[in-house]
Amino acid sequence: MNSKEYIESGILELYVFGTLSEQEMEEVNQMATQHTEVKDEITAIERAVINLSYGIAPHLSAANFDKIRNQLLDKQKVVQLQPKAPWTQYMGWAAAAVFVLGMGVQFYKLNESNSIIDNLAVERTKLQESVVDLELKNKESDEVLAVLRDNGSVSVALAGQQVNPDAYAKAYYNKTTKSVYIDASGLPEPPKGMVYQVWALQLEPVLTPTSIGLLDTYASSTTKVIKVDNAEAPQAFGITLEPAGGSAGPTMEQLYTLGKV
Repeated sequence: MNSKEYIESGILELYVFGTLSEQEMEEVNQMATQHTEVKDEITAIERAVINLSYGIAPHLSAANFDKIRNQLLDKQKVVQLQPKAPWTQYMGWAAAAVFVLGMGVQFYKLNESNSIIDNLAVERTKLQESVVDLELKNKESDEVLAVLRDNGSVSVALAGQQVNPDAYAKAYYNKTTKSVYIDASGLPEPPKGMVYQVWALQLEPVLTPTSIGLLDTYASSTTKVIKVDNAEAPQAFGITLEPAGGSAGPTMEQLYTLGKV
């Protein structure tokens, strides 16, 4: 078999991939030593393998490839093979290309599926949060409706005072349960570091204010109807603007609303 037939037999591709027996490897080594064109063909195949490897795993270097090849070369020696038709040497490459393409498509589809799953998880979380938020708002609205519809509750209008005449509020007081709800929708948003404080007032015989809570959920409340502490037979309600955390006594200069029961 001459060198051209030897090259076209397909044995050199098997040699590069390390699938030959020791005898076959030795034969290829001898042919490469004796025929320059055989050695050049081996080099060309090796380069093609490295280029193909870069397309699949860019981090495979020529040095790493040489390490692998040198380990395979330890096997040496070849058996005589019958010449193959010239086109058969490309069948292995075609199969490798199809395999590589298939793996690439599968990898792309896997990444795409993972991305879709991640997006669905995010959307599900957002939906759950929206449902919880809606449930809380509905619960708050139901509580407000229950207060407004309770025949035992009286509505106390709290008019704006000198510090802000346009301000207004409303207190809902249940004389049986002693519960108090404040509708703060007519109050301006408190400045940063400040909070509205609600006072139950006894007007006779001496003006006596008792704190019944802070409207510290003003910003987060949807209805702005906020429950405060119970009050025992109040004669009036007042709302002042106080430093965050509230005050022991009302700051009269910051009295926003006031109304008698």
